[in-house]
Amino acid sequence: METRKVQVTGGSTYTVSLPKGWATANDVSSGTTVELYPEDDALLVTPRNETGRQEGTLDVSDLEDERLTRAVMTMYVSGFDIIRLEASRITTDQRRAIRDATQSLVGVEVLEETTDSVVIQDLLDSSELSIVNAVSRMRLIATSMLEDAITALVENDDDIARDVIERDDDVDRLWLVVSRIFRATLRSPRAAEELGLPREDCFDYHSSARQLERVADHAAKISNLALKLEDIPESVADALAALRTDASDVLAKAMDALVADETDEANRLGHAAREAVLEIDEHTRTIDDMLRDLEPVQAQSLGLIVDSLSRSADYGGNIAETALQKAAPRP
Repeated sequence: METRKVQVTGGSTYTVSLPKGWATANDVSSGTTVELYPEDDALLVTPRNETGRQEGTLDVSDLEDERLTRAVMTMYVSGFDIIRLEASRITTDQRRAIRDATQSLVGVEVLEETTDSVVIQDLLDSSELSIVNAVSRMRLIATSMLEDAITALVENDDDIARDVIERDDDVDRLWLVVSRIFRATLRSPRAAEELGLPREDCFDYHSSARQLERVADHAAKISNLALKLEDIPESVADALAALRTDASDVLAKAMDALVADETDEANRLGHAAREAVLEIDEHTRTIDDMLRDLEPVQAQSLGLIVDSLSRSADYGGNIAETALQKAAPRP
């Protein structure tokens, strides 16, 4: 940390000098334009980025399959708009992995391909992205997946189960978008300003998006189990449908609390969601007792489904906790 004394020039203008080391490291010199971002009692200073597009290069010589796909996704989440992947020779398998990665990302396409490189680019305008809209979309997909997963189980409908499993990819893509936006706000105050949200709120939405991504994962897990199960007893089916309704209710209250404009409303919904989680714990124990009378293999699979529904409610409780923190007074 360095300190500077504020001076007055021209009788009314406050001035302060910049640390030379910081200025040199960031190519700031006489005539350079810097941007000033007020944040409550703080003032952030950053050099102006004239290009706005971040380029990154990655050597993929030793990367294949899932590792390569994951590396591309990591570069995307880290905030690179143009990603150049290089090797002495890009193999057919590597190109396939790169295509798989681009299909898993929103707005990303292959821009250029040569023997030794592949360039991919994010075509979306970052200023048009909304973390709130992305999380809201995740909410709709994840909760509908949970509902349809239980429908597939109860009605023994394999088509619905497969559709739920496919929709998990949509939630994953949105999760990566939210992560990319959130990391951008950590790096640049301009990104937070373009979103129109405090960075603390961006953290809350990012945290909640992670919970929704896990709910979608459990919906896909339930659907995979539904594909293996035959008809189940009507009493168990009714109990699971009721448990799903309770879990979805927790998620709905928690998400409504997260986006509520009024503090009182956010607190009311947040506490209601947290209390509902405790009631669900009792509900799951009742269903577990019912499963003891079933054939062991079927009981085990249904027990996993009960656990997934219970965990989904817990994730809703986590979102509610985040909403309560968001609504709390800030120092």
